[in-house]
Amino acid sequence: MSGAAKRSDALSVSGHPLFNDRKLKLGTFSTNLSGGCAISKIDGVLKADWPSTLRLAQLADQMDFEALVPVGRWKGFGGETNFNGAGFESFSWASAISASTKSSGVFATTHVPTIHPIFAAKMGTTIDHVSNGRFVMNIVTGWFKPEIEMFGRAQLDHGDRYKMAEEWLHLVKRLWTEDAEFDHDGKFFQIKGGWCQPKPIHKPYPPIMNAGGSETGRHYAAKHCDVAFVVFNSHDPDQMRKQVAAYRDLAREEYGREIKVWSYAYCVQAETEKEARDFYKYYVHEKGDWVAASNLLDTLGLNAQTLPPEAIEPLKEHFIAGWGGVPLVGTKEQIVDGLKNLSDIGLDGSLLSWPRYIEGMEEFQRVTYPLVVQAGLR
Repeated sequence: MSGAAKRSDALSVSGHPLFNDRKLKLGTFSTNLSGGCAISKIDGVLKADWPSTLRLAQLADQMDFEALVPVGRWKGFGGETNFNGAGFESFSWASAISASTKSSGVFATTHVPTIHPIFAAKMGTTIDHVSNGRFVMNIVTGWFKPEIEMFGRAQLDHGDRYKMAEEWLHLVKRLWTEDAEFDHDGKFFQIKGGWCQPKPIHKPYPPIMNAGGSETGRHYAAKHCDVAFVVFNSHDPDQMRKQVAAYRDLAREEYGREIKVWSYAYCVQAETEKEARDFYKYYVHEKGDWVAASNLLDTLGLNAQTLPPEAIEPLKEHFIAGWGGVPLVGTKEQIVDGLKNLSDIGLDGSLLSWPRYIEGMEEFQRVTYPLVVQAGLR
């Protein structure tokens, strides 16, 4: 048996980079889009060019990060920066990134109304083979109305979006696992002679992630997905711990399943805590694109139901700072302490971002990551 065949078989049996035994798994978020996660006008924010996104993927791969998660985006959010307006489509991005990395799990983010399940299944299979079994599908039901309308589709109400996503994922899983052709006549999709070959390397199919925050979304992730991605309602540790535990309890008690729970954080690091907080004030309060942030949050609050209305306004500055993630602000030691806290509240993993993405991640690799390892998190 060839080395490649042995490797594929091992992946089939033992799992995936997402399911290793490290205490806190790590990843990157939104490295395929302009701005990354910082809605700011400072110099050094991420540009939507291939050398930049490739550099970030390879930095993550060198540190054995488990997850490279792109954002599916077709339009920006206006303002002076048109935040996230320029960027790379996530499936083609994932295929090229898979060929350029060795160990990290590589995600593609799909908007259910814009991609037919047959096409998604075939693209996902392709990426799984290119990556030798490291692919992950991140399902988004489509909350940004202008994007959905750009495709000539009507924006469904929240409940129907998840009904569509349930039928969509059912079909993708059938295409990934069934050898015989099948017909399907559903509410949202019709298929005649559905079939997909080859099958994915990872068995029975690649892992699935969803960031459902509404009650409907939480049930969808708990019932159908392997990883739940949590957007926290507040950054109070006790509340965060309760939110993580509630997701696990829902999966166990309602559906008899164990799921992984991830979230995300942004890193603002300097030699002293004062320097870090001064830079935070500069890039968020002085240079933040508050118009773009308001456009994003107005649409998110209206259509996504990920966050309760009362949570949105207090979190606005955190969206400018890092797409609403958990703030890790201070010295390298404080960054590590923050990562310990994320593990302590029960998270399996956290995506990370930096306002000046490449510069910040290079510093993290050089001076902070060794401390993360020493702390026993990796």
